[in-house]
Amino acid sequence: MGINKLSDLIRSEARSAISYKEISDYTGKTIAVDTSIVLNQFRTAVPRLRNRDGVNVSPLTGLFFRTLHFLEHDIRPVFVFDGCPPEQKASVLARRAKVTGWSSSYTSTSVSCQIQDCQRLLRLLGVPYVRAPGDGEAFCAQLVKDGRADAVASEDMDTLAFGGTLLLRQLNAKRVSEVMEYSLPKVLDTLKLTYKEFVDLCILLGSLVLIQKHRTIEEVVLHINRETHPVPLSWRYSDARRLFSDAPQATLPELIWKEPDEKGLVNFLCHEKYVKEDRIRGRMEKFRQTQKERRKEREEISTAGKGKQTLMEDFFRATRKREAPVVEEPSSRKKARPH
Repeated sequence: MGINKLSDLIRSEARSAISYKEISDYTGKTIAVDTSIVLNQFRTAVPRLRNRDGVNVSPLTGLFFRTLHFLEHDIRPVFVFDGCPPEQKASVLARRAKVTGWSSSYTSTSVSCQIQDCQRLLRLLGVPYVRAPGDGEAFCAQLVKDGRADAVASEDMDTLAFGGTLLLRQLNAKRVSEVMEYSLPKVLDTLKLTYKEFVDLCILLGSLVLIQKHRTIEEVVLHINRETHPVPLSWRYSDARRLFSDAPQATLPELIWKEPDEKGLVNFLCHEKYVKEDRIRGRMEKFRQTQKERRKEREEISTAGKGKQTLMEDFFRATRKREAPVVEEPSSRKKARPH
């Protein structure tokens, strides 16, 4: 759903809460992936990628390539699917599904055929997935808060409002220092807000000065000029608070990652969904070679380590120190990075 201009506000007022990194910085990490965002990206980016039956297979093929990209960097993804939508988001999600011509994944008792296909694909890739009890982003945030995941990968800023302590945007970025890491603790510390006050800030869509001065929406409403800033009688801000702070919780099943089933993948994607076989086999060959090279590197490191005394720096992977990109003041109208 997204929170209007929250990313702009953080870049302007809490710049130190953003780090620019590379995908390799998350090697060995468990990342909760907001699946609806990934699928929507491919539906909108490649809307005409259809098989011989006229079915748009861009979400399936996109999910296939994106997942292998994560695995090649030794990232352990956990894909989170939406459950029953909260009332506040249902209309937005239905509209998004209609625009892209894709059935919404939100139903109370069943899962759409398209989502079932995506889940079958993930099983063949050997990657775990879960269906959230409600909003997928809220459950992603819960996984991080519970220590079951290290960060959330999503393009929507809602993750921070749901209490996710670490949000990764553009995790699929190929170029240097284009993964954007948002730290919620740093945001709160820089803005001098509690988490509850931050949620009210998100509901007010960026009215930072008012929240910093009055601390709650109720106090803001009491002190603003009602003639110049009328408050709608139907404004249900308490419901919005509950959306973020009282999201449904669930017990997470055991997470297990396995080797991809190449034969099963070819049968499913190529023989059932009619994706070109050379694309799938070619990508799997590249994946096998990458994994082989990584295993060889690990073996060489392990062998070399047995012949010398272990040093403290051996426990940590050396990374190149990067300077934060220069961001101009808002008045200059220049932007250091695209949205």
